[in-house]
Amino acid sequence: MAEILPLVEARLRSALGEPDARADVTFLGTDRIQVLRFLDGDIVRYATLGMSGAPMAEPTSPLADPVKGPRAELILSVRGGIADTDQVLRPLAVLAASPQVEGLIVAPGASLGLGEPLWTGAPFTSVLVAEPGGLVEDLELDEPMDPVRFLPLLPMTHNEAAWKRVRGAQELQERWLTHGTDLRDPQRTSVPLD
Repeated sequence: MAEILPLVEARLRSALGEPDARADVTFLGTDRIQVLRFLDGDIVRYATLGMSGAPMAEPTSPLADPVKGPRAELILSVRGGIADTDQVLRPLAVLAASPQVEGLIVAPGASLGLGEPLWTGAPFTSVLVAEPGGLVEDLELDEPMDPVRFLPLLPMTHNEAAWKRVRGAQELQERWLTHGTDLRDPQRTSVPLD
């Protein structure tokens, strides 16, 4: 883990610039998770650092492989100055620790729920994990380790999350696209789902 995280941070810096803030969060029985904040004009990006230190393992696997397996970090992008989105630091760390705590494999198309708003007053209590590669390229590691994937998170309202469970991630993303939904708006309402 110690040798991987500096490479991950270097990849984040090369893609997003210098972070202007960082927070450390530690949960009992887990490795430390950091959340870095990057400013890009009116966009604020929050990226986890620490989730990729160990590979994710199938929850049914009796023994986790310490080397092989998917690795990822999470990235959330929102418009700044509209809501107090810095409160998302702890919820993001909770999501990043979920592979260690719950034995989850976080992959594109998955929903991650918190049961509480991402920040005070947020209409979102869960996120959709999107496809990587657009903002930060995968970080290749030495064999036999899997590359680190940087997974964008798209906030979902309660109604959108329920609709996604029934119809699937692809249909929800198509609905957002059809309606021109600004997924970075921290105060947006649910896309029409009729």
